[in-house]
Amino acid sequence: MLIAGFPAGAWGTNCYLVAPAAGEECVIIDPGHQAAQGVAEAVAKHRLKPVAVVLTHGHIDHVASVVPVCGAHDVPAWIHPSDRFMMSDPEKAFGRSIGMPLMGELTVGEPDDVKELADGAELKLAGLELTVAHAPGHTKGSVTFQMPEQADIPSVFFSGDLLFAGSIGRTDLPGGDHAEILESLARVVLPLDDSTVVLSGHGPQTSIGRERATNPYLREVAAGPGDGARRPAPRRGM
Repeated sequence: MLIAGFPAGAWGTNCYLVAPAAGEECVIIDPGHQAAQGVAEAVAKHRLKPVAVVLTHGHIDHVASVVPVCGAHDVPAWIHPSDRFMMSDPEKAFGRSIGMPLMGELTVGEPDDVKELADGAELKLAGLELTVAHAPGHTKGSVTFQMPEQADIPSVFFSGDLLFAGSIGRTDLPGGDHAEILESLARVVLPLDDSTVVLSGHGPQTSIGRERATNPYLREVAAGPGDGARRPAPRRGM
């Protein structure tokens, strides 16, 4: 298994290229702001052939490079239908302008081929199996991708902005809902094995076991209603 990841652009959004091995087909997850060059470098370094882009949600820090990346490799982009509008109208996702100088650097719009994700779908791409879970709360169309355990390789969980090391995604932007993200954590994250590797949209790698033990939001969800523990503010990314 090959997973090449790097933080991209102004928001440090993690972009991942996933393949069975070097020299094979790959899937690109969340090519965000200024990610195109990093994708090109990883493709060349590992001799990869991209076959698809898959998106955890529609915020501009996760999709800003989807048009050039899909165009360069003639591949489709997969996104949940509730977040599809953000590719063409990113500012609508924030209820305000995110800054004209920054917007001037972006290629806003949809790639030529867009496919829609559904809860429970099993994507078989590049020799990989990705199970989709709809996990709203950060956005209405947020999803996660899970890869099954293989031999001595633990399951890998691409959490997008649902779950971070020590925190969760913000819910104060249009489409965000704190109660909804807690429900998504309970339904999607809590059932996962402790050994599951978590690769999130921002920040370092972690594991379900570590987050179950230390993440105040996940501990709150596991404890159930009535837990009044004080929690830090969610990570303030996009």
